[in-house]
Amino acid sequence: MGKQNEMSIRFDSYSANEGFARVAVAAFVADLDPTLDELADVKTAVSEAVTNAIIHGYEDRIGKIYLTCAKEEKQIRIEIVDYGKGIADVAKAKEPFFTTRPELERSGMGFAFMEAFMDEVAVDSSPGHGTTVRMKKRFGAGEA
Repeated sequence: MGKQNEMSIRFDSYSANEGFARVAVAAFVADLDPTLDELADVKTAVSEAVTNAIIHGYEDRIGKIYLTCAKEEKQIRIEIVDYGKGIADVAKAKEPFFTTRPELERSGMGFAFMEAFMDEVAVDSSPGHGTTVRMKKRFGAGEA
């Protein structure tokens, strides 16, 4: 086993911080030498998870979002936690095109994108207590 390296960031659920979270994770994984596609996948998945916390978890209030990344060898583990309103039915929320905020004209594809771009996605949520999204991606999987 190689050495593990970890970082954590706590930020407010302002929409402007979604871009910050993407860039922070991209910078953190840079030394794993991801391909441009792998890097785009991770940034998109982080963006979707953070955006969900902002617009669904905290809705019309500002709360804290906790982002933790751990990398070991050629793999990254990402955890995004909010203590917002939570998800009553995670399976339903993961269905493509499902959204609880249709007025925002979002696609309802957040979890589908996360699952498409990452190797593993797990969602734990409890109404009134918040949501934890855990994702993993291995880099260089396409190498011979």
